[in-house]
Amino acid sequence: MSAPLLQHLDPDGRVVGSPPDLPRDDLRALFRHMVKMRVLDTRMLSLQRQGRIGFYGTATGQEAAVTGSAYALRADDWVFPALREMGVSLWRGTTVQEIVCQLIGNSGDVLIGRQMPCHFSDRKVNTVAWSSVIGTQLPHAMGAAWAARKLGHDIVCMGYMGDGASSVGDFHAAANFAGVFRLPLVFFCQNNQWAISVPFARQTAAESIAIKAQAYGFPGVRVDGNDLLAVIGATREAVARARRGEGPTLVEAVTFRMGGHSSSDDPTRYREAALIAEWERRDPLARVRAWLEAAGHLAQGEEERWTQELGEEIGAAIQAAEALPPPPIKSMFSDVTKDMSAQLAEQMRHAIALGEGTKFDGAFPL
Repeated sequence: MSAPLLQHLDPDGRVVGSPPDLPRDDLRALFRHMVKMRVLDTRMLSLQRQGRIGFYGTATGQEAAVTGSAYALRADDWVFPALREMGVSLWRGTTVQEIVCQLIGNSGDVLIGRQMPCHFSDRKVNTVAWSSVIGTQLPHAMGAAWAARKLGHDIVCMGYMGDGASSVGDFHAAANFAGVFRLPLVFFCQNNQWAISVPFARQTAAESIAIKAQAYGFPGVRVDGNDLLAVIGATREAVARARRGEGPTLVEAVTFRMGGHSSSDDPTRYREAALIAEWERRDPLARVRAWLEAAGHLAQGEEERWTQELGEEIGAAIQAAEALPPPPIKSMFSDVTKDMSAQLAEQMRHAIALGEGTKFDGAFPL
């Protein structure tokens, strides 16, 4: 009953089986994006420690799963992320400055400061907001896929989740409905071995998460989540299957969260250092780097140059973002309803005046 683990690059970067054939320029862009994610994580965690942003969740160690799954999607497909998928939006066209602005919650934030830091979404790249409540994005992804089916749209929805989300009712509801109605949906699970401090062994008695798909009547695929090529191959097939009208797939990317659950977490309280060292030997960046160098796709010193360039790009984005003011007071009122009521307009006038230091007699107009 156990789902086999699909792999195309072993931990030393040697080819296994028949990997997908990708253009050289795409391979280089994919690796550069993985490097960008890691540099961004390092800088943003540093900002949080300095008190310049309030919260951050890293994807360090999971760059292949994020980047490979993003690559398999079309620009008009819809993404329903969880905590560690900001890199998906980044791949699809969100800028670093927009991400930093969201983390600050200022006037440059595409969400106008109305969402927790790192709870990212971006309408222009079809990425939908998510909640800290685990798994709530999965029924949303299922509902959007159902709408696409009913409207005859040729798109696929990708619902991201962690291993912990497989234990909540929203996962069951979304998977059951998607299976019954054969919806154009891919459930992409980043099984990073930990749901905050709960290890995978305490999360489920099943041998894998992928195997759970059988109960809902659709395929489950278990893939080495630190293998970029295997992730691309598995996710591409799942997306193509959904687009052909053959229904959903559950992709389980077996990976590892190298850092804490978030900037609020201390993983040393529940994880042994030896376990970290074991997974460091499976680093997704090291694996792709070794393969690209051996294939002649990455020149000596090129990654170092990219790292320098990306550091400068992120530094400039931070400087520009921190120079922006908070969201305007007007924004709390102006986009709540299509047509503003007289009462809401009066409240807006009072709020703007109060923000400018004007004093009024009497109570705020409720």
